[in-house]
Amino acid sequence: MGLKLFISCDEATTICTKNQYKEASFLEKVKLNIHLLNCKICGLYSKQNTKLTDMCNTHLQKPDCEQKMGDADKEALKLKLKEFGK
Repeated sequence: MGLKLFISCDEATTICTKNQYKEASFLEKVKLNIHLLNCKICGLYSKQNTKLTDMCNTHLQKPDCEQKMGDADKEALKLKLKEFGK
């Protein structure tokens, strides 16, 4: 059975996420890097995903941070999600 080095964008995004949480194997990282050399969209996804993860980690590490959402904020978010789904 041959070694499959070229992966789809779906596989690349999955490996990208695994890589951020240090769960990707060496071979998966190699496949991802080969894919990122050829696919600028997945490269952008990878950068945005990394930035989002960093922002979330920074926010959650602040000791003075209120980590619970208030009822009014929850309702506003529900309304926005309903509008988005239409």
